[in-house]
Amino acid sequence: MERHIFKYGSFSYQYFVVRQDRKTVSLSVQPSLNIVLRCPKDFSHDKIEKFLKRKWSWLEKQIKYFKKFKTDLSKKEYISGESFLYLGRQYKLLVKKSSENRVILKYGQILLYTTNSVRNKKNNKEILEKWYLDRANIIFIEQYKKVIKNFSYNFEPRLIIRKMNKRWGSFLSDKKIILNPKLIQAPKECIDYVISHELCHMKHKNHDSKFYTLLKSKVKNWEEVKEKLELRFI
Repeated sequence: MERHIFKYGSFSYQYFVVRQDRKTVSLSVQPSLNIVLRCPKDFSHDKIEKFLKRKWSWLEKQIKYFKKFKTDLSKKEYISGESFLYLGRQYKLLVKKSSENRVILKYGQILLYTTNSVRNKKNNKEILEKWYLDRANIIFIEQYKKVIKNFSYNFEPRLIIRKMNKRWGSFLSDKKIILNPKLIQAPKECIDYVISHELCHMKHKNHDSKFYTLLKSKVKNWEEVKEKLELRFI
C-alpha cells in the first residue's frame, strides 16, 4: 500500500494506493476520511493523478459528508451516548452512578459505573482508559502466546505495552516486543498481525524480501489486515 499527497488548486489530501490484480480503478472514502484508490498493479502515477482530478467533485462531496459524522478521539466527551471501539466493534457508552468504579461490556454497550458524577468527563476518561489498558494486558498476552507458537524460536521476547504516537508495535534489539495499547480497539486478527510482524523482526531486522516472505508464511493475508488496521483504526 502506497501513501501519496494529491494537490488540486488550494486543496491537499493524503491518499492510499492499493495495487491489485484487477483491470478497473475504484475510489472510496472511509468514514475515517482516508481516501483509498485501488488500481491495476501497472497503473502509472500520472494516470492516478488524472483519475483523481476527474473524480474531484465526487471526492469533495464524500469528504464533506463524512466530516459531518467524524468525531476525533481527542474531542470525546466521555459521556453517555458516545461510541467507542473495542476489538474492532463499536460500542455505545452508558455512564451510571455506582458505589464502585468499574466497566462492563453488555448488550453492545460499554457500561461505565462511577462513584463520581456521571458528567465528570475527566474521571470517566480515567476509568475507561484504565479498563482499556487492563483488557490490553489480558488480550495481548493471550494472542501473543497463541501467535508465538507459529515461530520456532528458542527464546520468547518479553511483551511490553507502551503508548506510541506513530507505531502499532516495535521490536527492540534487547529482545522485547512493544505493543501500542490503542491496538485493543482493533480486531484480534490485527493484533495477531502486529505481533507476527514484530516476531519476524527477530530473524530479519529490515523490511527486505526475506522479511516479507517470512511474514507471508505466518500471515497469508497480511496486506489485507494491514490495510484494515491502517485505514480504519488510526
